Amino acid sequence: MASPLRSLKGKIALITGASSGIGERTAKLFAEHGAKIVIADVQDQLGQAVCDAIGSSNSKFLHCDVTKEDDVKNVVDTTIDAYGKLDIMFCNAGMADPYKARVMDVEKLDFQRVLDVNVLGVFLSMKHAARVMVPARAGSIISTASLASNIGGAASHAYCCSKHALAGLTKNLAVELGQFGIRVNCLSPYVMVTPLSTSFLGLEDEGLVDFVSSCANLKGVTLTTDDVANAALFLASDQAKYISGQNLHIDGGLGIVNPSFGLFKYPDN
Repeated sequence: MASPLRSLKGKIALITGASSGIGERTAKLFAEHGAKIVIADVQDQLGQAVCDAIGSSNSKFLHCDVTKEDDVKNVVDTTIDAYGKLDIMFCNAGMADPYKARVMDVEKLDFQRVLDVNVLGVFLSMKHAARVMVPARAGSIISTASLASNIGGAASHAYCCSKHALAGLTKNLAVELGQFGIRVNCLSPYVMVTPLSTSFLGLEDEGLVDFVSSCANLKGVTLTTDDVANAALFLASDQAKYISGQNLHIDGGLGIVNPSFGLFKYPDN
């Protein structure tokens, strides 16, 4: 059994949206644990910089727009050509639309773009991962969902719809691919400092941390991309060999509580 510090030794991982945020941190962590990494992203300079940080012997950058099936097929085929297999597909690429408080103000094009990236893009990534994993009868497919996959009022209408869809797609694909020994799971984190969240909320790092901490259920700790990367590492590793079809919430319990009741609120003193 692999050492916990090298739990992905010999594994090949393809990560979409790995040029920043959760994807970047996960790529580096997977590499630290022995995996060879293929980074697929539309941000070429940032993606190549992540590869440079990991090392060219252990990583490769490929341009990929996940909404284009030819791009997704190409990165999967190139991964197979380069390394002979694909063990882990982390469908992490995602986006949010501009914040609009009223549905009447939401633009169709903004709504469609979010669904294209967050749902269609993940579907295509899963489809082409399955194409090469089914013959191998093994593999782990992970995607990045959100706290908004489980509750309303935590994100825009488009983002909420897309992440609910992703949770459903995870369950359906876990059922189909289980017969081939392939596990399918998703991660649903609370808000943390990433380029996506700072842009959506219009807050800089310190201000964003203060805001999300004030709304959090679990106090005294702050969610970071390290925490999500560690959860992805667990799901990708053999330590999670019998876990499939799950939506792992990394939200400090926020998604299970209605704070308006205030049932267990202690006095301030």
